Amino acid sequence: MDELKACGKESYRKTFIRHGIPADRTFGVSNPDLKAIAKSIKGQQELALQLFSTGNMDAMYLAGIVIDGAKMTRDQLQSWVKGSHGIVVIANYSVAWPAIENEDGWNLALEWIASDDEMTQCSGWSTLSGIVTVTADEKLDLDKVSKLLDMVQRDVHGARNRTKSAMNTFLITVGCYVLPLNNKAKEVAKSVGAVTVDMGDTDCKTKVASDAISKFEGSGKLGIKRKNVRC
Repeated sequence: MDELKACGKESYRKTFIRHGIPADRTFGVSNPDLKAIAKSIKGQQELALQLFSTGNMDAMYLAGIVIDGAKMTRDQLQSWVKGSHGIVVIANYSVAWPAIENEDGWNLALEWIASDDEMTQCSGWSTLSGIVTVTADEKLDLDKVSKLLDMVQRDVHGARNRTKSAMNTFLITVGCYVLPLNNKAKEVAKSVGAVTVDMGDTDCKTKVASDAISKFEGSGKLGIKRKNVRC
């Protein structure tokens, strides 16, 4: 924690605060600095768990980089989703990354999207997005993925603010990485249109799913799975 605090920069801290991070929960550590520290503590599972438990955003994000999700218990993952402290970057990344690697990840994600809590919903949809990104199509239950697309089409515009963004990302991800459902994802994206999300005092914008899928198709990478989704 001392090392993280020493790496903190006020300019980053102000940016994080504008993105909704509570002022008392961040030192303002840059992603390159976090990755450098992550290399030095790689494989330290218990330390990663301790870092997450601090409630500090920089430490929690670092924990998400370092932790081996396959070695986490279901209870540990549940404690992480409950302990995101309403910080969307933690819900979408630090919680989802290990869940994607865990054998219970898919079932947990389905439980999470059915939650009444906005950040838990975000973790669920982000986990589902990651799973379809890294899992071979033949190992996916395409019927269930298709039904999730139906859910997005039906519910996205009425969903909670940040949940809308996570659902929209799932729609884009399926369109880009699940080749058998590419056409359906494009049909759903056309039906959904633009999704309005309040990003607070930032310049961030929510991608229009149909445009994002079309652009990805032009990259020549359609349907090519990624090895991991950590960034």
